[in-house]
Amino acid sequence: MFRNQFFRRILHKNLFEIDQVKLVYFLSLLVGLLSALAAALLKYSIHYTHKILTEGITTESGSYLYLAYPLLGMLLTFLFVRYIVRDNIGHGISRILYSISRKKSHLKGHNTWTSIVASTLTIGFGGSVGAEAPIVLTGSSIGSAIGRFFKLNYKNITLLIGCGAAGAISGIFKAPIAGIVFTLEILMLDLTISSIVPLLISSVTAATVAYFLMGDKVLFSFNVVGAFNISNIPWYLLLGIISGLISLYFSKMTLFLEGSYSKITNSYLKLILGGIVLGGLIYLFPPLYGEGYDSIMSLLQGNPDLLFNNSVFSQFSDNFWGIILFLSGLVLLKVVASSSTNGAGGVGGIFAPTLFIGGINGYLVAGILRKITSVNLPDNRFVLVGMAGMMAGVMHAPLTAIFLIAEITGGYNLLIPLIITSTAAYITTRSFEKHSIYHVQLAESGDLITHDKDKAVLTLMNWKKEIETDLLKVKPTDTLGELVKIIARSKRNLFPVVDEYNILEGVVSLDDVREIMFQQELYDTTFVRDLMTIPLSYIDKKENIETVMDTFRKTGAWNLPVLDNGYYVGFISKSRIYATYRELLVEFSEE
Repeated sequence: MFRNQFFRRILHKNLFEIDQVKLVYFLSLLVGLLSALAAALLKYSIHYTHKILTEGITTESGSYLYLAYPLLGMLLTFLFVRYIVRDNIGHGISRILYSISRKKSHLKGHNTWTSIVASTLTIGFGGSVGAEAPIVLTGSSIGSAIGRFFKLNYKNITLLIGCGAAGAISGIFKAPIAGIVFTLEILMLDLTISSIVPLLISSVTAATVAYFLMGDKVLFSFNVVGAFNISNIPWYLLLGIISGLISLYFSKMTLFLEGSYSKITNSYLKLILGGIVLGGLIYLFPPLYGEGYDSIMSLLQGNPDLLFNNSVFSQFSDNFWGIILFLSGLVLLKVVASSSTNGAGGVGGIFAPTLFIGGINGYLVAGILRKITSVNLPDNRFVLVGMAGMMAGVMHAPLTAIFLIAEITGGYNLLIPLIITSTAAYITTRSFEKHSIYHVQLAESGDLITHDKDKAVLTLMNWKKEIETDLLKVKPTDTLGELVKIIARSKRNLFPVVDEYNILEGVVSLDDVREIMFQQELYDTTFVRDLMTIPLSYIDKKENIETVMDTFRKTGAWNLPVLDNGYYVGFISKSRIYATYRELLVEFSEE
């Protein structure tokens, strides 16, 4: 114990003597290294768990195991989370965003490893979700823990969270630029000189480690050959629009289905229901098992018949329209499978399901267009571009989608189709839904930080801490004489008027009684109810900061009462709000 404390003091002393900018650079490298190692650990653990469980499965002898494995995996995950973790570790990216806006970028220490264990159990046993969100949460938690260990300020801890996220994405996909852009689009970090260098260091470090540890085994890689055909631009545009509409379907259905599962109060009933739904879907459509990247590789290599392996629909693998119907079923039902996994108790993300649906959708669009128009459309290009379109639509992250697929394919031969499809998908989805699936619920609760610094600072502000509760209360039945005695004891010029139940009835200002407070003949005949005024408005304690500021703007008041379910709490002052805002703005904008 003593040796640990001594080591910690020595480490702090030496590192805090380093310039803070150089310290952040060093820590960003460390975060990138650890994030990549965590990503490699998770990918290998999922891969070997999947391999051990499914190696002997055939249609004749063992495909019924598809019914049991997902339920077993979710059960193990549920028991691990409930009895060991004892905390909610699902929806990793939303959890990161909430910690940035409401928890001063403090992520709990257990998130550095618990998501790895839980997602291995979920995905390795067939959960139809992705490992990306759990590993991003892991990387961000590593950044948060290191930042807090070295007592960095809020801005630098947030930056290290971004470094962890960038390192995780870069390590999983071997895509350093996509990792950086991901933090800018999804986590909404500001792109400044002070932030871009640490992000570059972390992301490149993670990609280098990924090359060293996994090589070409990083999820999947595919080299595009051949020149871009400019005559296919309209079809890429059409693919983008279709991707946008499917993205909207995916986002709405995910929120609806997971919300429906959350209404089931019995955890074991929810687990059984989700396991049965998922197992049944996987039994009918084996590609829904796990992340689905093997299916994408089969399509990229021109082998759609491999998706029918161990399927009850294998007799349709030689029929064009049979393949089309089977793949359409995968597109429509993947959201049910992924939502049943997460909603019933599994731990995983929607990153992989998004890419899975996008790739199959791209193959479908190319195949149908080729059939009905006789145009020569390359399947593999449409699979890759479809993945980007779906990501741009679901995540509202067109740049991440463009650079991720470009880096996966080892070059920029697809750059123009990627831009066209991703932009069209993003615009289509954005026309119906302002926020991405990661942001929509946080935006509704007022907990989302955006690139708008004014709104970001307001989101960070906890206005409830600024409520003034030291104002002396009076009753409407008090006389002027009693009020004067209270005024003599008070250091404030406002006096809330409440009844015996602490219900606010009005307010008395010192200015309201200044002219009569020394007229002693009125002390016993004048009552507070005769002097009080009704406030211009009030603030409910449950309101967010935007509503508070809007109320001040509309009323023009400098002080407003705060109520909690009708009961008086205190007063909030516009001047205190502005003072706190200025302090946070300096901290948030500090370079």
